[in-house]
Amino acid sequence: MAPKGAGNPYRRLLSATALSNLGDGLRAAALPLLAASLTDDPVLVGGVAAAGSLPWLIFGLFAGVLIDRLDRRWLAGVADLGRLALLAGLFAAVVFGQAGLAAVYLVAFACGVAETVRDTTTATLVPDFVEPDRLDKANGQLFNAEVVGNELVGPPLGGYLFGVAAALPFALNGGLLAVAAALLFSLPVVTRPASPGAKSVDGSTVWRDIADGIRFLAAHRRLRTATLLGAVLALADSAWFPLLVLYVRELLAMPGSAFGILLAVGAAGGLAGAFCASWITTTTSSGTAMLGALVAAAAAQALLGLTAHVVLAGTALAVSSFAFAVWNVANVTLRQRLTPSRILGRVNSCYRTLLFGVQPVGALVGGAVAGVLGLRAPILIGVPVLLLAAALGHRALRTAS
Repeated sequence: MAPKGAGNPYRRLLSATALSNLGDGLRAAALPLLAASLTDDPVLVGGVAAAGSLPWLIFGLFAGVLIDRLDRRWLAGVADLGRLALLAGLFAAVVFGQAGLAAVYLVAFACGVAETVRDTTTATLVPDFVEPDRLDKANGQLFNAEVVGNELVGPPLGGYLFGVAAALPFALNGGLLAVAAALLFSLPVVTRPASPGAKSVDGSTVWRDIADGIRFLAAHRRLRTATLLGAVLALADSAWFPLLVLYVRELLAMPGSAFGILLAVGAAGGLAGAFCASWITTTTSSGTAMLGALVAAAAAQALLGLTAHVVLAGTALAVSSFAFAVWNVANVTLRQRLTPSRILGRVNSCYRTLLFGVQPVGALVGGAVAGVLGLRAPILIGVPVLLLAAALGHRALRTAS
């Protein structure tokens, strides 16, 4: 086993994650912009984001099996190199004027496949290089790296670079991934007990490994409760967040520029939440922190749904993002502490796949509710749902530490 502690190996993992997520943010802005330069169809442009998210539903559980069978350092590095190859091809196509909509969709989908492996592997690698009592802080730093890259810096930088030259954001994304892969390959070797059937590649053992991960998660009371509550939180959030741009325009009567400012305020709240998560979880417990996050998210949605003042709306978004950050850090830390290393990849992938699965459902339900009852309704309906979830999960999570 590699020496533990938040030292050099963890710093390399954190740096690789920061670079990879910055590249994700660049690509999240540049791919839709490239699609918009090729077609005026809003459905086709919007479908680029869906193509990037779809792999979580298709391959998420299989990613967990790979993570528990193979060398996790190399698996994450190969995932980054695979995305580098895709982006190099797209860069060349853009430079020579040969990029088509099919290529945009292919890159979005294939990068999404690699992302299922890369992101889940990162969450699974952390306990290999960090002492158990420092997991909260380490996970908070990783979450901050994700927010900065995916939300604060990456998208606006990607949009700016695309305006300078359409190929630039893809070139920078590829360069960042090359450095990230090198950092991952430099991590020390970690030995762990092999998963049953790890040397076999037939389909029956793959499905059996997936079933083992689901059974472990379903049988563990605290982890099962945390997973179900996470799904409820994601469902409630996805019911209103896609409608936020309409909320800003119609209910706050603000211009489109205010939408970006409010998103930045929310991201800042997420950074603060991840920074404070370690102190919150160590002062209370992981379970108490998660329950508090549910209540805070409900309060934020209540404020957002009842106000028409931009400052109060910004406050609500900051509190909501703060709560989500605390929830995510406490939840992943709980899984890392309570799950044996040999099955942690599958447990992490089960959690992530479930959350990505409920988000489209929440968006569809929220849109339907808003169409009948107005834009405030999908925001306010989530308030009692989140409070009820916190009440039901209290007994199982209150002793989680």
